[in-house]
Amino acid sequence: MRLILLGPPGAGKGTQAHRLVARHGIVQLSTGDMLRAAVAAGTPIGQKAKAVMEAGDLVSDDIVIGIIAERLDHDDARKGFILDGFPRTVAQAEALDAMLAEKGLKLDAVIELVVDQTALVDRIMKRAEETRARGEPVRKDDDPEVFKHRLDAYNRDTAVVAPYYKARGQLQQIDGMMPIDDVTAAISEVLETV
Repeated sequence: MRLILLGPPGAGKGTQAHRLVARHGIVQLSTGDMLRAAVAAGTPIGQKAKAVMEAGDLVSDDIVIGIIAERLDHDDARKGFILDGFPRTVAQAEALDAMLAEKGLKLDAVIELVVDQTALVDRIMKRAEETRARGEPVRKDDDPEVFKHRLDAYNRDTAVVAPYYKARGQLQQIDGMMPIDDVTAAISEVLETV
C-alpha cells in the first residue's frame, strides 16, 4: 500500500499516519527524517544534501526525490509507505510520479484531509491557551502566529498538489473535521477499494 496524505498543518495527517502504520505495517516516510538519515549515513545523495544544507540553501527537488528513491529500496518500505510532507509542489508530484514509474510502482491512494481553516486556527489557539493554563510550554507549532504562517505557506505553495492528483483521478477527500476515529474509519473505507 503506497499512500500520500495531504492537508494543511494541523489537519491530523500525523495522527492518521501513525494509525495507518500500526494497522497496515507500512512505514511513514517523512522527507525531513529521510534527509537527516541520508546525511548521517553519508550516502552519495546524503553528501549532496549535506553540502546544500550547510550552505544554507533549500535542498532541490532532485535531491529529495533521490533520497525518497533510495529509501524505497529498503526492505521495510517494500510492503508499502505513507509519504508525509511530500510532495509540496506540482513539480515534486510530477517528479515523484516519474521516479515511481521507473521503479515499476504506483500510488494506491492520495488522501486529502479537508478542514475548515478558520476552525483549525481556533483549535490551535485553544490548545495553546490550555497548554499555558497548565503551566506547560507551548510547542512552537502550536504558537498561533507560527501556525498562521505555516498555513499561509501551505495555501500559497502546497494546496495546488491536491488538484494535480484530482485531475489524474487519484484524489480521495475526507472531512478532517470529523472526530479522529471517524476520520480513521473514512480512510479505511477508501483503502478497502484500492
